[in-house]
Amino acid sequence: MIAKLSGVIDSVGEDGVVLDVGGVGYLVFCSARTARMLPGPGEAARLLIETHVREDHIHLYGFADAGERAWFRLLTTVQGVGARLALAVLSVLPPDRLHAAIVSGDTGALSQAEGVGKKLAARIANELKEKAGGLAAAPVAAVRAADPVPAGDAAADAVSALVNLGYRRNEAAAAIARAAQSLGGEPQVGALIRAGLQELAR
Repeated sequence: MIAKLSGVIDSVGEDGVVLDVGGVGYLVFCSARTARMLPGPGEAARLLIETHVREDHIHLYGFADAGERAWFRLLTTVQGVGARLALAVLSVLPPDRLHAAIVSGDTGALSQAEGVGKKLAARIANELKEKAGGLAAAPVAAVRAADPVPAGDAAADAVSALVNLGYRRNEAAAAIARAAQSLGGEPQVGALIRAGLQELAR
């Protein structure tokens, strides 16, 4: 079973990426969150992989970090939630917000995902509430092979902001990673951007 792939981004599609590993292109389905965190074509990346083997296919699902993969595994234990639906949930709710939604029973947040109605959202919340505690602080793995970026919307938004200012994505990613480490905790986007710019000015 494939658990991790490191290679070069060949192309990015609506529901996944093609990762070139030693000349072999692997189609990896992923959430919109993970896709946003990936570098552009031709750049190195690393994805944690969940392999699904069926009689008629082998599908690879890729994740930015261990937390997202753990939630994917947990979501697919719920009756009526397959792999694609689990990715849809993770596309609108990153692991920290998903945890909060399930613990609080926020079915409205869960039903934002395409294909998740109120009844299924309630089932997800009810079935996973007791299991959610162990996933609140799952470890993080880097998407970019050379320039790890902390998982989370704030870091991704900060990287995007620096890219919009004209910096290369790999430079921005490395700067935000260093900034997040120096700031500690869970810094806001603005603080990350300011610290990132300071890192780039060194």
